[in-house]
Amino acid sequence: MKSELSILENLKYNFVVNVIDASFFGLGIGFASFTTILPLFVSQLTNSAILIGLIPAIHSMFWQIPQLFMARTVESLQQIKPHVILMTINERLPYLGLALVAFYLPQIGVSVGLVLIFSLLIWQGIGAGLTANGWQSMIAKVIPSKTRGRFFGVQSAAANLLASVGALLAGIILQKIVPNIGFSICFFITFIFMLLSMLFLGLTREPVVEKLISPEPSESLSRSVIRILKSDHVFFGFLITRMIFQFGMMSFAFYIVYGSKFLGMSNSYAGVVTSILLITQVVSNPFLGWIADKWGHLAVLIFGAFASMLSALTAWLAPTLFWIPLVMVLAGLANTTFWTIGIAYTLEFGTDETRPTYVGVLNTLGAPAAILAPIFGGWLADAYSYSVTFIVSAGLSLLTAIIMIIMNRNSSSHDLVNI
Repeated sequence: MKSELSILENLKYNFVVNVIDASFFGLGIGFASFTTILPLFVSQLTNSAILIGLIPAIHSMFWQIPQLFMARTVESLQQIKPHVILMTINERLPYLGLALVAFYLPQIGVSVGLVLIFSLLIWQGIGAGLTANGWQSMIAKVIPSKTRGRFFGVQSAAANLLASVGALLAGIILQKIVPNIGFSICFFITFIFMLLSMLFLGLTREPVVEKLISPEPSESLSRSVIRILKSDHVFFGFLITRMIFQFGMMSFAFYIVYGSKFLGMSNSYAGVVTSILLITQVVSNPFLGWIADKWGHLAVLIFGAFASMLSALTAWLAPTLFWIPLVMVLAGLANTTFWTIGIAYTLEFGTDETRPTYVGVLNTLGAPAAILAPIFGGWLADAYSYSVTFIVSAGLSLLTAIIMIIMNRNSSSHDLVNI
Protein backbone atom coordinates (compact mmCIF):
# COMPACT_ATOMS: atom_id res chain seq x y z
CA MET A 1 0.00 0.00 0.00
CA LYS A 2 2.83 2.35 0.92
CA SER A 3 4.52 1.57 -2.40
CA GLU A 4 1.33 2.33 -4.38
CA LEU A 5 0.93 5.63 -2.53
CA SER A 6 4.53 6.55 -3.35
CA ILE A 7 3.95 5.79 -7.04
CA LEU A 8 0.86 8.03 -7.20
CA GLU A 9 2.56 10.85 -5.26
CA ASN A 10 5.52 10.83 -7.68
CA LEU A 11 3.53 10.17 -10.87
CA LYS A 12 3.70 13.70 -12.33
CA TYR A 13 7.34 14.03 -11.36
CA ASN A 14 8.32 10.69 -12.92
CA PHE A 15 6.21 11.47 -16.00
CA VAL A 16 8.06 14.77 -16.54
CA VAL A 17 11.65 13.62 -15.87
CA ASN A 18 11.26 10.58 -18.13
CA VAL A 19 9.77 12.65 -20.96
CA ILE A 20 12.75 15.04 -20.62
CA ASP A 21 15.05 12.00 -20.67
CA ALA A 22 13.44 10.87 -23.95
CA SER A 23 13.61 14.40 -25.37
CA PHE A 24 17.38 14.66 -24.92
CA PHE A 25 17.77 11.06 -26.11
CA GLY A 26 15.79 11.81 -29.28
CA LEU A 27 17.69 15.05 -29.90
CA GLY A 28 20.97 13.15 -29.62
CA ILE A 29 19.81 10.36 -31.92
CA GLY A 30 18.92 12.97 -34.55
CA PHE A 31 22.65 13.81 -34.86
CA ALA A 32 23.55 10.10 -35.30
CA SER A 33 20.46 8.60 -36.94
CA PHE A 34 20.62 4.89 -37.78
CA THR A 35 18.65 5.54 -40.98
CA THR A 36 20.33 8.70 -42.28
CA ILE A 37 23.48 10.08 -40.59
CA LEU A 38 25.31 6.82 -39.77
CA PRO A 39 24.60 5.25 -43.20
CA LEU A 40 25.82 8.47 -44.82
CA PHE A 41 29.01 8.32 -42.72
CA VAL A 42 29.71 4.70 -43.69
CA SER A 43 28.89 5.43 -47.35
CA GLN A 44 31.87 7.83 -47.35
CA LEU A 45 34.09 4.81 -46.64
CA THR A 46 32.55 1.99 -48.68
CA ASN A 47 30.13 1.37 -51.57
CA SER A 48 28.94 -1.91 -50.01
CA ALA A 49 25.14 -1.81 -49.74
CA ILE A 50 25.33 -4.80 -47.41
CA LEU A 51 27.50 -2.95 -44.89
CA ILE A 52 25.34 0.16 -45.11
CA GLY A 53 22.17 -1.91 -44.70
CA LEU A 54 23.63 -3.64 -41.63
CA ILE A 55 23.59 -0.40 -39.62
CA PRO A 56 19.88 -0.33 -38.69
CA ALA A 57 19.77 -4.16 -38.64
CA ILE A 58 22.55 -4.33 -36.02
CA HIS A 59 20.73 -1.90 -33.76
CA SER A 60 17.37 -3.67 -34.10
CA MET A 61 18.80 -7.16 -33.63
CA PHE A 62 20.97 -6.42 -30.61
CA TRP A 63 18.26 -4.29 -28.98
CA GLN A 64 15.86 -7.23 -29.00
CA ILE A 65 17.91 -10.41 -28.53
CA PRO A 66 19.45 -9.78 -25.03
CA GLN A 67 16.15 -8.85 -23.37
CA LEU A 68 15.01 -12.37 -22.46
CA PHE A 69 18.42 -13.22 -20.99
CA MET A 70 18.21 -10.19 -18.69
CA ALA A 71 14.79 -11.18 -17.31
CA ARG A 72 16.01 -13.15 -14.28
CA THR A 73 18.43 -10.37 -13.30
CA VAL A 74 15.71 -7.71 -13.47
CA GLU A 75 13.19 -9.87 -11.60
CA SER A 76 15.60 -10.29 -8.69
CA LEU A 77 16.10 -6.55 -8.13
CA GLN A 78 14.43 -4.62 -5.31
CA GLN A 79 15.18 -1.43 -7.22
CA ILE A 80 15.74 -1.51 -10.98
CA LYS A 81 17.09 2.02 -11.61
CA PRO A 82 20.73 1.38 -10.58
CA HIS A 83 20.84 -1.58 -12.99
CA VAL A 84 19.36 0.56 -15.80
CA ILE A 85 21.88 3.36 -15.25
CA LEU A 86 24.82 0.92 -15.23
CA MET A 87 23.68 -0.87 -18.39
CA THR A 88 22.75 2.26 -20.32
CA ILE A 89 26.34 3.53 -20.12
CA ASN A 90 27.06 0.85 -22.73
CA GLU A 91 24.53 2.29 -25.19
CA ARG A 92 25.77 5.88 -24.78
CA LEU A 93 29.56 5.70 -24.49
CA PRO A 94 30.04 4.23 -28.01
CA TYR A 95 28.98 7.59 -29.51
CA LEU A 96 32.11 9.15 -28.00
CA GLY A 97 34.07 6.35 -29.66
CA LEU A 98 32.41 7.11 -33.00
CA ALA A 99 33.35 10.78 -32.61
CA LEU A 100 37.00 9.83 -32.03
CA VAL A 101 37.05 7.40 -34.98
CA ALA A 102 35.61 10.05 -37.30
CA PHE A 103 38.11 12.65 -36.07
CA TYR A 104 41.15 10.39 -36.50
CA LEU A 105 39.93 8.66 -39.67
CA PRO A 106 42.63 10.15 -41.94
CA GLN A 107 45.29 8.72 -39.63
CA ILE A 108 43.82 5.24 -38.98
CA GLY A 109 42.61 4.57 -42.54
CA VAL A 110 39.37 3.24 -44.04
CA SER A 111 39.78 -0.47 -43.23
CA VAL A 112 40.59 0.03 -39.54
CA GLY A 113 37.94 2.74 -39.40
CA LEU A 114 35.21 0.41 -40.66
CA VAL A 115 36.20 -2.32 -38.18
CA LEU A 116 36.09 0.18 -35.31
CA ILE A 117 32.79 1.71 -36.47
CA PHE A 118 30.96 -1.63 -36.65
CA SER A 119 32.52 -2.80 -33.38
CA LEU A 120 31.18 0.35 -31.71
CA LEU A 121 27.75 -0.11 -33.34
CA ILE A 122 27.59 -3.69 -32.03
CA TRP A 123 28.63 -2.47 -28.55
CA GLN A 124 25.94 0.22 -28.70
CA GLY A 125 23.28 -2.27 -29.82
CA ILE A 126 24.15 -4.78 -27.10
CA GLY A 127 24.16 -1.97 -24.52
CA ALA A 128 20.68 -0.95 -25.62
CA GLY A 129 19.51 -4.56 -25.41
CA LEU A 130 20.97 -5.04 -21.93
CA THR A 131 19.18 -1.88 -20.80
CA ALA A 132 15.80 -2.33 -22.50
CA ASN A 133 14.17 -4.95 -20.27
CA GLY A 134 15.11 -3.17 -17.06
CA TRP A 135 14.02 0.22 -18.42
CA GLN A 136 10.61 -1.08 -19.52
CA SER A 137 10.13 -2.85 -16.18
CA MET A 138 11.12 0.28 -14.26
CA ILE A 139 8.66 2.39 -16.25
CA ALA A 140 5.94 -0.19 -15.50
CA LYS A 141 6.69 0.27 -11.77
CA VAL A 142 6.52 4.08 -11.73
CA ILE A 143 3.84 4.75 -14.37
CA PRO A 144 0.46 3.11 -13.55
CA SER A 145 -1.32 1.08 -16.20
CA LYS A 146 -4.06 3.65 -16.86
CA THR A 147 -1.46 6.33 -17.66
CA ARG A 148 1.06 4.33 -19.71
CA GLY A 149 -0.54 4.94 -23.11
CA ARG A 150 -0.41 8.70 -22.61
CA PHE A 151 3.10 8.51 -21.17
CA PHE A 152 4.56 6.52 -24.07
CA GLY A 153 2.64 8.70 -26.53
CA VAL A 154 3.99 11.99 -25.14
CA GLN A 155 7.46 10.51 -24.68
CA SER A 156 7.64 9.20 -28.26
CA ALA A 157 6.25 12.45 -29.68
CA ALA A 158 8.90 14.48 -27.87
CA ALA A 159 11.68 12.11 -28.95
CA ASN A 160 10.55 12.09 -32.60
CA LEU A 161 10.12 15.86 -32.75
CA LEU A 162 13.56 16.59 -31.31
CA ALA A 163 15.15 13.84 -33.42
CA SER A 164 13.87 15.73 -36.47
CA VAL A 165 15.44 18.93 -35.15
CA GLY A 166 18.71 17.09 -34.49
CA ALA A 167 18.77 15.60 -37.98
CA LEU A 168 18.16 19.05 -39.51
CA LEU A 169 21.01 20.58 -37.49
CA ALA A 170 23.27 17.65 -38.37
CA GLY A 171 22.61 18.29 -42.05
CA ILE A 172 23.68 21.92 -41.66
CA ILE A 173 26.88 20.89 -39.83
CA LEU A 174 27.77 18.29 -42.47
CA GLN A 175 27.13 20.77 -45.27
CA LYS A 176 29.41 23.45 -43.81
CA ILE A 177 32.28 21.44 -42.26
CA VAL A 178 34.86 19.02 -43.71
CA PRO A 179 33.21 15.53 -43.71
CA ASN A 180 35.20 13.64 -41.09
CA ILE A 181 35.29 16.65 -38.72
CA GLY A 182 31.57 17.27 -39.33
CA PHE A 183 30.65 13.69 -38.49
CA SER A 184 32.92 13.82 -35.45
CA ILE A 185 31.10 16.93 -34.19
CA CYS A 186 27.71 15.29 -34.77
CA PHE A 187 28.65 12.15 -32.84
CA PHE A 188 30.16 14.17 -30.00
CA ILE A 189 26.96 16.24 -29.75
CA THR A 190 25.02 12.96 -29.59
CA PHE A 191 27.21 11.83 -26.70
CA ILE A 192 26.62 15.09 -24.80
CA PHE A 193 22.85 14.85 -25.20
CA MET A 194 22.99 11.19 -24.17
CA LEU A 195 24.68 12.24 -20.91
CA LEU A 196 21.96 14.84 -20.30
CA SER A 197 19.34 12.20 -21.04
CA MET A 198 20.95 9.81 -18.55
CA LEU A 199 20.98 12.56 -15.92
CA PHE A 200 17.19 12.91 -16.07
CA LEU A 201 16.75 9.13 -16.25
CA GLY A 202 18.69 8.95 -13.00
CA LEU A 203 16.23 11.38 -11.36
CA THR A 204 13.42 8.81 -11.59
CA ARG A 205 11.87 8.11 -8.18
CA GLU A 206 11.42 4.35 -8.02
CA PRO A 207 10.08 2.70 -4.86
CA VAL A 208 12.06 -0.15 -3.33
CA VAL A 209 10.09 -3.41 -3.34
CA GLU A 210 11.02 -6.13 -0.88
CA LYS A 211 11.59 -9.47 -2.62
CA LEU A 212 10.31 -12.48 -0.73
CA ILE A 213 12.74 -15.40 -0.66
CA SER A 214 10.86 -18.56 -1.61
CA PRO A 215 11.90 -21.83 0.07
CA GLU A 216 11.16 -23.60 -3.21
CA PRO A 217 13.86 -23.64 -5.94
CA SER A 218 13.14 -21.05 -8.59
CA GLU A 219 11.87 -22.13 -11.98
CA SER A 220 14.46 -22.12 -14.77
CA LEU A 221 14.18 -19.44 -17.44
CA SER A 222 13.43 -21.96 -20.21
CA ARG A 223 10.64 -23.55 -18.14
CA SER A 224 9.18 -20.11 -17.41
CA VAL A 225 9.12 -19.26 -21.11
CA ILE A 226 7.45 -22.57 -22.03
CA ARG A 227 4.89 -22.20 -19.22
CA ILE A 228 4.02 -18.64 -20.27
CA LEU A 229 3.60 -19.57 -23.93
CA LYS A 230 1.42 -22.57 -23.02
CA SER A 231 -0.75 -20.98 -20.34
CA ASP A 232 -1.15 -17.34 -21.38
CA HIS A 233 -3.02 -17.64 -24.67
CA VAL A 234 -3.60 -13.89 -25.00
CA PHE A 235 0.11 -13.19 -24.70
CA PHE A 236 0.98 -15.98 -27.14
CA GLY A 237 -1.52 -14.53 -29.62
CA PHE A 238 0.01 -11.08 -29.19
CA LEU A 239 3.50 -12.49 -29.81
CA ILE A 240 2.35 -14.13 -33.05
CA THR A 241 0.48 -11.06 -34.28
CA ARG A 242 3.44 -8.81 -33.47
CA MET A 243 5.69 -11.02 -35.60
CA ILE A 244 3.19 -11.03 -38.48
CA PHE A 245 2.76 -7.26 -38.09
CA GLN A 246 6.50 -6.85 -38.76
CA PHE A 247 6.01 -8.47 -42.16
CA GLY A 248 2.83 -6.45 -42.70
CA MET A 249 4.90 -3.26 -42.40
CA MET A 250 7.78 -4.48 -44.59
CA SER A 251 6.60 -2.33 -47.51
CA PHE A 252 7.29 0.90 -45.58
CA ALA A 253 11.03 0.70 -46.32
CA PHE A 254 10.39 0.77 -50.08
CA TYR A 255 7.93 3.64 -50.58
CA ILE A 256 10.58 6.29 -51.33
CA VAL A 257 12.52 3.99 -53.66
CA TYR A 258 9.31 3.01 -55.49
CA GLY A 259 8.24 6.66 -55.84
CA SER A 260 11.67 7.62 -57.17
CA LYS A 261 11.90 4.77 -59.68
CA PHE A 262 8.35 4.60 -60.98
CA LEU A 263 6.50 7.82 -60.11
CA GLY A 264 9.20 10.41 -60.79
CA MET A 265 9.73 11.48 -57.17
CA SER A 266 12.41 14.13 -56.76
CA ASN A 267 14.80 14.31 -53.80
CA SER A 268 13.03 17.43 -52.51
CA TYR A 269 9.63 15.68 -52.68
CA ALA A 270 11.15 12.71 -50.87
CA GLY A 271 12.16 15.09 -48.10
CA VAL A 272 8.64 16.49 -47.93
CA VAL A 273 6.95 13.10 -47.59
CA THR A 274 9.56 11.99 -45.03
CA SER A 275 8.65 15.09 -43.01
CA ILE A 276 4.97 14.15 -43.34
CA LEU A 277 5.79 10.71 -41.91
CA LEU A 278 7.64 12.23 -38.92
CA ILE A 279 4.98 14.88 -38.27
CA THR A 280 2.29 12.19 -38.34
CA GLN A 281 4.17 10.22 -35.70
CA VAL A 282 4.71 13.30 -33.53
CA VAL A 283 1.01 14.23 -33.63
CA SER A 284 -0.42 10.71 -33.42
CA ASN A 285 1.73 9.46 -30.52
CA PRO A 286 0.06 11.40 -27.68
CA PHE A 287 -3.39 11.18 -29.29
CA LEU A 288 -3.31 7.43 -29.83
CA GLY A 289 -1.76 6.98 -26.38
CA TRP A 290 -4.74 8.79 -24.86
CA ILE A 291 -7.17 6.71 -26.95
CA ALA A 292 -5.40 3.51 -25.84
CA ASP A 293 -5.75 4.44 -22.16
CA LYS A 294 -9.44 5.21 -22.69
CA TRP A 295 -10.59 2.44 -25.06
CA GLY A 296 -7.92 -0.22 -24.71
CA HIS A 297 -4.47 -0.86 -26.20
CA LEU A 298 -5.61 -3.77 -28.36
CA ALA A 299 -8.31 -1.66 -30.03
CA VAL A 300 -5.66 0.85 -31.14
CA LEU A 301 -3.35 -1.96 -32.32
CA ILE A 302 -6.18 -3.29 -34.52
CA PHE A 303 -6.60 0.21 -35.94
CA GLY A 304 -2.86 0.29 -36.65
CA ALA A 305 -2.97 -3.01 -38.52
CA PHE A 306 -5.74 -1.65 -40.77
CA ALA A 307 -3.72 1.55 -41.29
CA SER A 308 -0.75 -0.59 -42.38
CA MET A 309 -2.97 -2.50 -44.82
CA LEU A 310 -4.42 0.69 -46.32
CA SER A 311 -0.94 2.22 -46.60
CA ALA A 312 0.35 -0.70 -48.68
CA LEU A 313 -2.82 -0.86 -50.82
CA THR A 314 -2.70 2.88 -51.51
CA ALA A 315 0.97 2.62 -52.57
CA TRP A 316 0.09 -0.30 -54.88
CA LEU A 317 -2.85 1.54 -56.49
CA ALA A 318 -1.32 5.05 -56.52
CA PRO A 319 -1.22 6.32 -60.12
CA THR A 320 0.67 9.54 -59.27
CA LEU A 321 2.77 11.12 -56.53
CA PHE A 322 -0.37 12.88 -55.30
CA TRP A 323 -1.25 9.79 -53.24
CA ILE A 324 2.14 9.30 -51.56
CA PRO A 325 1.49 11.75 -48.68
CA LEU A 326 -1.57 9.66 -47.74
CA VAL A 327 0.59 6.54 -47.92
CA MET A 328 3.06 8.10 -45.47
CA VAL A 329 0.36 9.32 -43.07
CA LEU A 330 -1.07 5.80 -42.86
CA ALA A 331 2.43 4.35 -42.41
CA GLY A 332 3.09 6.84 -39.60
CA LEU A 333 -0.11 5.81 -37.81
CA ALA A 334 0.84 2.13 -38.15
CA ASN A 335 4.37 2.78 -36.87
CA THR A 336 3.01 4.62 -33.84
CA THR A 337 0.63 1.83 -32.90
CA PHE A 338 3.22 -0.91 -33.40
CA TRP A 339 5.97 0.69 -31.33
CA THR A 340 4.38 3.09 -28.84
CA ILE A 341 1.10 1.31 -28.13
CA GLY A 342 2.78 -2.08 -28.56
CA ILE A 343 5.25 -1.35 -25.75
CA ALA A 344 2.47 -0.03 -23.49
CA TYR A 345 0.37 -3.15 -24.14
CA THR A 346 3.32 -5.46 -23.49
CA LEU A 347 3.63 -4.05 -19.96
CA GLU A 348 0.05 -5.14 -19.19
CA PHE A 349 1.13 -8.80 -19.09
CA GLY A 350 2.36 -10.62 -16.00
CA THR A 351 2.90 -9.31 -12.49
CA ASP A 352 5.62 -6.98 -11.22
CA GLU A 353 7.71 -10.10 -10.54
CA THR A 354 7.16 -11.86 -13.89
CA ARG A 355 6.87 -8.86 -16.23
CA PRO A 356 10.60 -8.86 -17.19
CA THR A 357 10.21 -12.41 -18.53
CA TYR A 358 7.17 -11.39 -20.58
CA VAL A 359 9.06 -8.38 -21.98
CA GLY A 360 12.07 -10.56 -22.78
CA VAL A 361 10.02 -13.28 -24.48
CA LEU A 362 8.20 -10.80 -26.69
CA ASN A 363 11.30 -8.94 -27.83
CA THR A 364 13.82 -11.77 -28.06
CA LEU A 365 11.52 -14.25 -29.81
CA GLY A 366 10.31 -11.44 -32.06
CA ALA A 367 13.83 -10.47 -33.16
CA PRO A 368 14.01 -12.82 -36.19
CA ALA A 369 10.86 -11.27 -37.65
CA ALA A 370 12.30 -7.75 -37.26
CA ILE A 371 15.42 -8.79 -39.14
CA LEU A 372 13.83 -11.00 -41.81
CA ALA A 373 10.84 -8.80 -42.72
CA PRO A 374 12.74 -6.11 -44.71
CA ILE A 375 14.92 -8.81 -46.32
CA PHE A 376 11.82 -10.73 -47.41
CA GLY A 377 10.22 -7.52 -48.73
CA GLY A 378 13.35 -6.70 -50.73
CA TRP A 379 13.48 -10.25 -52.13
CA LEU A 380 9.86 -10.00 -53.30
CA ALA A 381 10.59 -6.67 -54.98
CA ASP A 382 13.72 -7.99 -56.73
CA ALA A 383 12.22 -11.36 -57.73
CA TYR A 384 8.80 -10.06 -58.75
CA SER A 385 7.98 -6.37 -58.29
CA TYR A 386 7.32 -3.70 -55.70
CA SER A 387 3.61 -4.23 -56.33
CA VAL A 388 3.93 -7.80 -55.06
CA THR A 389 5.70 -6.55 -51.92
CA PHE A 390 2.87 -4.06 -51.31
CA ILE A 391 0.12 -6.67 -51.88
CA VAL A 392 1.74 -9.23 -49.58
CA SER A 393 2.27 -6.53 -46.94
CA ALA A 394 -1.40 -5.56 -47.13
CA GLY A 395 -2.50 -9.19 -46.82
CA LEU A 396 -0.32 -9.82 -43.77
CA SER A 397 -1.53 -6.59 -42.14
CA LEU A 398 -5.12 -7.73 -42.67
CA LEU A 399 -4.25 -11.12 -41.16
CA THR A 400 -2.79 -9.30 -38.13
CA ALA A 401 -6.01 -7.34 -37.67
CA ILE A 402 -8.19 -10.46 -37.98
CA ILE A 403 -6.19 -12.40 -35.38
CA MET A 404 -6.32 -9.43 -32.99
CA ILE A 405 -10.08 -9.12 -33.41
CA ILE A 406 -10.44 -12.83 -32.60
CA MET A 407 -8.18 -12.38 -29.56
CA ASN A 408 -10.34 -9.47 -28.43
CA ARG A 409 -13.61 -11.38 -28.73
CA ASN A 410 -12.30 -14.51 -27.01
CA SER A 411 -10.62 -12.71 -24.10
CA SER A 412 -11.85 -10.83 -21.08
CA SER A 413 -8.51 -9.72 -19.61
CA HIS A 414 -5.46 -7.61 -20.39
CA ASP A 415 -7.39 -4.39 -21.02
CA LEU A 416 -9.40 -5.78 -23.97
CA VAL A 417 -12.52 -4.11 -25.31
CA ASN A 418 -15.36 -5.16 -27.56
CA ILE A 419 -15.07 -3.84 -31.06
